[in-house]
Amino acid sequence: MRPASALSEHRLRGWLVAAAVTALAAAVRLPALGRPRALVFDETYYVKDAWTLLHLGYESTWPKDPNAAFEAGDVGTYLTAPSFVVHPQFGKWVIALGEKLFGAQDPVGWRVSTAVAGILAVLLLTRIARRLFRSTALGALAGTLMAVDGLAIVHSRTGLLDNILMVLVLAAFGALLVDRDRTAARIEGLTSPPLAASRYGPAGGLRPWRLAAGVLLGLALGTKWSAIWYVAAFGLLTVAWDVSARHRAGVVRWWQGVLLRDVGPAFASLVPVAVVTYISTWASWFATSGGWERQWAATHPGEGVTWLPEVLRSWWHYHQSMWHFHTTLTSGHSYAAHAYNWLIQWRPTSFYYESPEPAQAACGADRCAQAVTSLGNPLIWWLGTLAIIAAVWWVIRHRDALAAVALTGVAAGWLPWLLFPERTIFTFYAIVFLPYLILVLVWAVRRSLERPTRAKLTAAVATVLLILAVSAFYWPVWTAVTVPFRFWQLHMWLPSWV
Repeated sequence: MRPASALSEHRLRGWLVAAAVTALAAAVRLPALGRPRALVFDETYYVKDAWTLLHLGYESTWPKDPNAAFEAGDVGTYLTAPSFVVHPQFGKWVIALGEKLFGAQDPVGWRVSTAVAGILAVLLLTRIARRLFRSTALGALAGTLMAVDGLAIVHSRTGLLDNILMVLVLAAFGALLVDRDRTAARIEGLTSPPLAASRYGPAGGLRPWRLAAGVLLGLALGTKWSAIWYVAAFGLLTVAWDVSARHRAGVVRWWQGVLLRDVGPAFASLVPVAVVTYISTWASWFATSGGWERQWAATHPGEGVTWLPEVLRSWWHYHQSMWHFHTTLTSGHSYAAHAYNWLIQWRPTSFYYESPEPAQAACGADRCAQAVTSLGNPLIWWLGTLAIIAAVWWVIRHRDALAAVALTGVAAGWLPWLLFPERTIFTFYAIVFLPYLILVLVWAVRRSLERPTRAKLTAAVATVLLILAVSAFYWPVWTAVTVPFRFWQLHMWLPSWV
């Protein structure tokens, strides 16, 4: 056991490293956050929805072609008629917080909340990886990869919902990880020596970190429904950790103990808590009278789920409309991408592209390009894909628990989309499982360096430096820097990237 002074120094070093990596994340996300001064991709929905939420309590409609006026700072032209929106409100309230603080007349106000979310995600991943792998260096590696990945940078500089979804899910994962360690220590303490324990082991007791995870997952559901897969995956994961804790503590009937004392509380801590939290994120819709279908029950007596109070009947019917939209969306889009090619970034999403004029004045060339391309750092994603294949094999062959944990996060964010091949979906949805892809990649580094040699260490350092160089090379086309067209072309390594 380490002396108290050494342990304190170790913790301080861990936080200092995390702070340094977080500063790197801020340095590549915050400069020129207002560039471009335009509603980028789906900002046209979420930014304006957030603004009307802030002022009306519900998402309302706008006059025809409102974007030019909004971008110019005329943000008060919204109407009072409600708009049909297909995502819950919480993520838009997060965007609205930035608009409240900085105003919507400047793109910084639209994007600052997602920028903070992206920076926080780097801090969380650094600490999570440090705890998961018991290594400050590997924690720093994970955070650094997240800090410089293009998908993470673009989402942190764009007012979309997915970055908010990602950080909420990641925070829930971190809370469950802390719960795992505290619960394992408690079980081991109460069952030492093992013969003194009951046949099933002690009850889990109050587990505030798991309750916090339930709240965070409810907020994630209140941002996008795709968080439901993480509720299921993390529920199974926390029970698996309880199984491991009882088994390692020497509990005689460990699996029966889990069934009797862990499964029920785990369900209650995550599912009902997430549901209640989710419902609470609709508070402004309930509180106002003008939201979409808010008066549906009053105008449709005897229809719908008749045993519910009117307000809940309207709310449930609204959810049925949202569900119908999500399950029938098949409209074509030039940047739609099937989920099976997300890992290799085969068809990244172009969020923004313009050719500024006059070209000579804009970039000193005959033709210019200004782009925001939601493309991950190719080396991180390609090496991460190889690491996923290796991790799956290692789980099957060697039952590697660390690999299984990281793969759980990837699977929950990626595999469900394979079930909807006809739905219009995009590669940028992959941001939600990027932290876990990085954890798999860090696991592969840890595994490869278990017997370190100079050659292995040199290769690892060289690979990280090359990743950093690639990120520096791509930073202009992630952040809408005006560059010569030829320079932009040099970044389009695959025809499918154009």
